[in-house]
Amino acid sequence: MVKKGDLVAIFHSIHRVMKAEKLLKSADANILLIPVPRQLSSDCGLAIRIVAEDRARVLALLDEARLSPVELHEKQEGGFELLP
Repeated sequence: MVKKGDLVAIFHSIHRVMKAEKLLKSADANILLIPVPRQLSSDCGLAIRIVAEDRARVLALLDEARLSPVELHEKQEGGFELLP
C-alpha cells in the first residue's frame, strides 16, 4: 500500500483529510486515502498516501488551499521518517 519513497500526510481532523482528498482527486493527483499506519499515530485515523513522483505537485496544491498536513512522513526501509 505504501512503498519506499512514498509520503504519508497526516491531518488534524477527518474533515481536513476529506477536503484534501477531494481537492487532490479533482486535480487528478496520484493519492490514496489510507488508514494511518500502525507505526504512526493520529487522532483522525485516516491519512493520504502521496506517491513519490507526484510529491511536489501535491504538496503545492495542499499549500495553496491552506490544507497543509500537520505531519508528513516518508516511507523508508525500516519504517517512516518524519519530515520537517
